Amino acid sequence: MGLSQALVAAVSGLRATQTGLSLVAGNVANANTPGYVRKTITPVAVSSNGVGISVQTGNVQRELDKFVQSQLRSEQAGASYADMRSQFFDQLQSILGTPGSSSSLESGFNNFVNSLQALTTSPDDPSAQSGVVTAAQALTQQLNSMSNSIQGLRANAELGLSDSVSSANTDIQRIAQLNAQISSSSTQDGAYATLLDQRDAAIDDLSKLMDIKVVQGNNNTVTVSTTSGVQLVGLQPVTLQFDAKGTITPASQWSADPTKRSVGTITVVSPSGASIDLIQTDGIRSGQIAAYLQMRDQDLVQAQNQLDALATSMSQAVSDRTTAGSAIGSPPVTGFSVDTTGLANGNSIEIDYTDTLTNTQHALTLVRVDDPGALPLPNTATTNPNDTVVGIDFSGGMSSVAAQISAALAGKGMTVSNSGATLNFLNGGSGMAVNITGASTTITQTGTINGGPQVPLFVDGNQPFTGTITAYGQQSIGYAGRISINQALAADPSKLVQYAAGTASGDATRPNFIYDQLVNASLTYAPNTGIGTTTAPFSGSVSTFLRQVISAQSNAADAATNLKQGQDVVLNSLQQRYNQGAGVNVDEEMSNLLTLQNAYAANARVLSAVKDMFDLLMQM
Repeated sequence: MGLSQALVAAVSGLRATQTGLSLVAGNVANANTPGYVRKTITPVAVSSNGVGISVQTGNVQRELDKFVQSQLRSEQAGASYADMRSQFFDQLQSILGTPGSSSSLESGFNNFVNSLQALTTSPDDPSAQSGVVTAAQALTQQLNSMSNSIQGLRANAELGLSDSVSSANTDIQRIAQLNAQISSSSTQDGAYATLLDQRDAAIDDLSKLMDIKVVQGNNNTVTVSTTSGVQLVGLQPVTLQFDAKGTITPASQWSADPTKRSVGTITVVSPSGASIDLIQTDGIRSGQIAAYLQMRDQDLVQAQNQLDALATSMSQAVSDRTTAGSAIGSPPVTGFSVDTTGLANGNSIEIDYTDTLTNTQHALTLVRVDDPGALPLPNTATTNPNDTVVGIDFSGGMSSVAAQISAALAGKGMTVSNSGATLNFLNGGSGMAVNITGASTTITQTGTINGGPQVPLFVDGNQPFTGTITAYGQQSIGYAGRISINQALAADPSKLVQYAAGTASGDATRPNFIYDQLVNASLTYAPNTGIGTTTAPFSGSVSTFLRQVISAQSNAADAATNLKQGQDVVLNSLQQRYNQGAGVNVDEEMSNLLTLQNAYAANARVLSAVKDMFDLLMQM
């Protein structure tokens, strides 16, 4: 090897070792920097005719396992989802109260039931009467507070969505900017690897917000999309939009119809202006954003439905009176008549009949509706999964009511007529297709002195709870936040005993009725409470339903905690695997530093020797 070749080899060696020393220094300095990936270079020998003449620095490499990195991002989304839901359920449990504690909903209801039991044994005791009023007021106030707190959690989820969408936009824009910088950078430049670190950090942040997949593109760029296939970053970034709502109430629900939607939705807008609703298309399935959506639109809504169902059942159990119809006609034309006097908006008439051809039992529920905008009613308007529900507008008088019912009965083999407020239902006579087996009305008692044990103990603000249905929804929606004790009873607790003029002060008829209705009477609950199913809704007493609610919420909270703990284990395991390759081991870097220092010294020694030889030649 000539002196010139030796000089070139030594200089190139110095340059390669200098780059290596710089990377080692950077690795050590960033050993504890989150998101930093250890960097190395592999020098490339340059030879001519089989003889090494120099060395090239080579590309800067980041030491990481891309497969583990992809798994880690997926689990980060799952861990963020599980952690956020666990936090919300912890808050929800604190709202409902720890079972057995004095502040729990269960304790409030039990105190009320115990006061009723005391009244059944001493109906003429003013202190027992006042005790029922006090306990009822405490229970309604507890329901009001819990309802408001649940809506507060939903409002927090709405704000969380707004902040998360803003953060996602920042990450998406950052990834696009770094894509552009990386595509124009040299792979032999240490700054290039730093840009990759920064892009990975932005992608990691985005993976905590939503489930994503990353695909390597041309010129070292990446394409990021949701796992559902919605592209977020390609050659250009998209923009996520969220139209947050300032007020959240129990009636605030998400809907694909913008005119019916009263909570924010997430829309992705492409650079060309095309938009996709990510909630409507189920575009986000994990991550922090998915957890916020799950809590705002499902879990907390279900918790509110449970409180509303409890408040509704408490009201209807003690205030609704069901009266069987009277048999009319003579064979083969038979049927029943029902008196609709006092039938309020939301009250109903039920017709039971048998299809004689198939021997199949059927139920038809006719619901009074004073708002035509609510018609037609869905079959889910009642808790009975097997009935056909028809809304009837009573605003046109009884003749109009009979005409509407006739239209509803068309083809069913029944006829209807009215005599004033009385409706007469008859089968079709000989060769009849149906046999009417029963008819009844369910009417809400609004007065305290009504000749029966039913009493409007609980009311909706200052209005009776009748189950009203309007174009805006059912009266039961958000009822837990409005339920209160009837002020007529609060002003005169003796009406808890007196149900008719001349009722003896020691008559326990009404107290026994109220207690029995709340503790023993079986009611059916809507499946939107999460207790029971659409085909087999839960039936039981008010106290049993409350226990089911407490159990369901406790199980849901435990499941959320267990999911969080499981996700944390998986995430920590993957993080350790990832760090084994990408993390900086200072001892290993010190060893590399010594090797590089020796290489640097050797190249410097060669350079010095070449210089000495050139000096000697010049002197000669």
